Amino acid sequence: MAKRKRRIFTAEFKADAVRLCRAGDRSIGQVARDLDLGETALRAWVARAEDNVKADVGPAQTLAIAERSELGELRKRVKRLEMERDILKKANGLLREGERMRFAFIHAEKAIWPVIVTCEVLRVSRSGYYAWLGRGASARELDDDRLVVEIKAAHSTGRGNYGSPRVHRALRKSGRRVGRKRVARLMRREGIVARRRKKFCITTDSKHPDPIAPNVLKREFAVARPNTVWVTDVTYVWTLQGWLYLAAILDLCSRRVVGWATSAHNDRELALAALGSAYVTRRPRPGLLHHSDRGSVYASADYRERLTSFSMIASMSRKGDCWDNAVAESFFATIKGEMLDHATFETHAEATSAIADYVDSFYNVQRLHSSIGYLSPVEFELRLNLNKIREAA
Repeated sequence: MAKRKRRIFTAEFKADAVRLCRAGDRSIGQVARDLDLGETALRAWVARAEDNVKADVGPAQTLAIAERSELGELRKRVKRLEMERDILKKANGLLREGERMRFAFIHAEKAIWPVIVTCEVLRVSRSGYYAWLGRGASARELDDDRLVVEIKAAHSTGRGNYGSPRVHRALRKSGRRVGRKRVARLMRREGIVARRRKKFCITTDSKHPDPIAPNVLKREFAVARPNTVWVTDVTYVWTLQGWLYLAAILDLCSRRVVGWATSAHNDRELALAALGSAYVTRRPRPGLLHHSDRGSVYASADYRERLTSFSMIASMSRKGDCWDNAVAESFFATIKGEMLDHATFETHAEATSAIADYVDSFYNVQRLHSSIGYLSPVEFELRLNLNKIREAA
């Protein structure tokens, strides 16, 4: 077999690969296999990223024997606590289930965690677990029980937003070979359903004297490369402190949120903050198409001047036609249906923090998007970049 030519990866590529590893839904080895990367190199990227975020500390001081012993005990306790945390994270909600479901989880994960620890964390006895093993359930029933545990874990990873198609894809990505109909059947049996989203169609008041850009995009939502077309819009979030406005910019190729901002006011400063965030993060080449609705914010002189300074081309939806900006509108329907509509926020800061968690920790990194082959935006972009590297080799 010919030796593969050495590939050069950008700092942005490495950072996105580390984000996938930190998402927690796959092991580092699985991420490496999915992206056709060397596992050793990927682990080195993760370790380097972890080193970079550690606080600077002074030179290590010599410890007395008693202190070393105490440090060793503390490390053991931390390791045990981390194990308990990981078990509870993967077994999310199982403490509310019957013993049979907990036993099935213990059996499925016995190669990863000691049975004694998992039994203690899930509050069942080891004798009960071993008695369950010996009751002679059919292989199919045992596998169904294990699969239900994995289905619930995938549903939980999707923050309760996945129906059977996305759960099935999540299981396949984790290495579980299972049929879509079987997943759907077990989800119906267990009453596992996705959160329902409201339909969207929000029009914009375009009664202002500022110039309107032509609709260059023309609903051509299939884009081959990132940083070619961005779409943007603004929505509102209710908090007990009053309305909070969210401006977001998405890359039309990967559906990744590349910039966003919040404010108590729906004005130019809000839209410009989101645009500035996206530009600093992505540094697109000249000629990027920027599509928005016809609102006064996007038609304002300040915003048009900023687009010109970034060498971007303005495009705007037709009057009263929300479908011309359907991808941006769909994102807002998604974040509302999957998170915002199910929470009550005391303050603007609390809502902004929740939005940051949803966008940066879930939507971009973990959420499976049907429009890009049931991948997350970050993984989709990584695969595009890898293909580009292979073509250049």
